[in-house]
Amino acid sequence: MREIPMRYVKANQLGMFLFVVAALALQEPWIIAVLWVIQVVGISTEGRLNPFVFLAKRLFSNKAVTETQAVELQRFNNTLAILFLTLSLISYALGWQIAGVAFAAMLLIAAGVALLGYCIGCTIYFQFKQLIARRRIKHS
Repeated sequence: MREIPMRYVKANQLGMFLFVVAALALQEPWIIAVLWVIQVVGISTEGRLNPFVFLAKRLFSNKAVTETQAVELQRFNNTLAILFLTLSLISYALGWQIAGVAFAAMLLIAAGVALLGYCIGCTIYFQFKQLIARRRIKHS
């Protein structure tokens, strides 16, 4: 199983957190659109073109890799982030400001809590895998 250094995962989480804080504080949905592009390009290039990861690689290139996260789990978490960003942007486009803020706030909370050490996306991923396993057992 391929792994990603946690410092790159944390850099991406911090970038998302800061962009969403800026978007909400300045009331500028275009910042969420920029973050959406960053995340979509990042997930499609496995992080190679993610500026948050790029910056982390430059700042922390000499440190030994100690803690990692599975690529599959990181991809799942980034997909959730893109989903929240997409729903936020659609809401803003439809003039639903409160929904736009709510979806952005959900990502803000998830990224903030992840920075503090608890991964909500990881919990969702685990429950999803458990559901699939139970269905396989039931249909066997």
